[in-house]
Amino acid sequence: MVLREPSLGPVFGIKGGAAGGGYSQVIPMEDINLHFTGDFAAIEKANNLLAALIDNNLQNKEHNLNIDPRTIKWKRVMDMNDRSLRQIVIGIGGTGNGIPREDGFNITPASEVMAILCMSKDIDDLKNRLGNIFVGFTFDKKPIFARDLKAQGAMALLLKDAIKPNLVQTLEGNPAILHGGPFANIAQGTNTILATKMGLSLGDYVVTEAGFGADLGAEKFMNIKCGYGKLAPEAIVLVATIRALRHHGGAKKEEYNTPSMERVSKGFQNLAKHIENCKKFGITPVVAINHFPADTTEEIEFVQTQCAALGVKAIVSYGFAKGGEGTQELAQAVCDVIDAGTNHFKPLYDWNLSVEEKIKTIATEIYGADGVEYSSKARTQLKMILNLGYDKLPICMAKTQKSLSDKETAVGRPTGFTINVREFEFAAGAGFIIPILGDMMRMPGLPAVPASEHMDIDNAGKISGLS
Repeated sequence: MVLREPSLGPVFGIKGGAAGGGYSQVIPMEDINLHFTGDFAAIEKANNLLAALIDNNLQNKEHNLNIDPRTIKWKRVMDMNDRSLRQIVIGIGGTGNGIPREDGFNITPASEVMAILCMSKDIDDLKNRLGNIFVGFTFDKKPIFARDLKAQGAMALLLKDAIKPNLVQTLEGNPAILHGGPFANIAQGTNTILATKMGLSLGDYVVTEAGFGADLGAEKFMNIKCGYGKLAPEAIVLVATIRALRHHGGAKKEEYNTPSMERVSKGFQNLAKHIENCKKFGITPVVAINHFPADTTEEIEFVQTQCAALGVKAIVSYGFAKGGEGTQELAQAVCDVIDAGTNHFKPLYDWNLSVEEKIKTIATEIYGADGVEYSSKARTQLKMILNLGYDKLPICMAKTQKSLSDKETAVGRPTGFTINVREFEFAAGAGFIIPILGDMMRMPGLPAVPASEHMDIDNAGKISGLS
């Protein structure tokens, strides 16, 4: 099992802990959720070292690279949800405090350094990718990269331990590797290539994960990670819940645990689209129905029947309540699919297509959109990407995880909509282009009642409220 590391932002925000639950979790849970081995801190420091070097160069009169402060794209990061840091002004307070300019923070999992760590195969590759980070332009329109600031060596030094995968275990003593932690809604949503390949060298079967649904995590896993890692998955487990189907069928939050065949029937169209998306990659998924106590037999059998009509086996998973014993049927179904050899992985698009064609393919084929619209700002930024020669990179969409569309309130299987690209970013070091859809933010905010309000530690060191 190869998984991502949790981010403190969601831990203290909406989700709480992210090490699993019940009898299906990795341990030590508290350490994994809180800083763990310090990988995120190392990524944060490496990212912010480059930011400090950029501002130091602006201040330096003798070794100045002539960077135009208005063009600097590199942002600072912090592993916390803090909306007030999205757009800030730095360098105020006099000539000794730097050059005043606009800046902002992303959350650490959205840092390109995180993406680079997840794509790097060794220290030399890491340094090369770090050096390729785009910073901005000079006043005479020359592009500036991290290597021009001689930043890559020191940044890699900070990441010397973070590049090593972390070994933990499940409650039942099975080995698990945790490494890397990019979000799937604003980054590529997969663990490191290094960790995945380590897993492949150690076991007959490797189970990995990609964040959110087949429109985000799976799409990015297949089109980005598999491309760079030369990976060809043999099976997909598509995780669903009856609760989620009720939601996509129109249930409000307080109704998620209320059985409703009408809502499950209506919400199944969302799951059907995710099944369809998996098949577009040449893989027929196995659906895992993650069991909750409020699930009824009628609802479960309906989902299984509908999945069977689509040529897909749906198995109820009792991992939370029973651990490994509760997932044996699911595991056997996955092994059967692999042994049958009927899945043949294929990427959704050719990287050599134009940027617009790649985005349109994802929007229409995976999201179900009618087309794509671009803001004037996005079109200007796209021209810059083309001029820099990055148009042959894969696409990493930044999109809400709450809908197949770019509108988070559009539940179920939306139709008759257009995807709106608000702006572009690109990660030259990691190797992908980032269209930002709608109002998607790369620095989340805390909810009205953060999960942190329910967390505590007593005098004996016992932690509560983190799971």
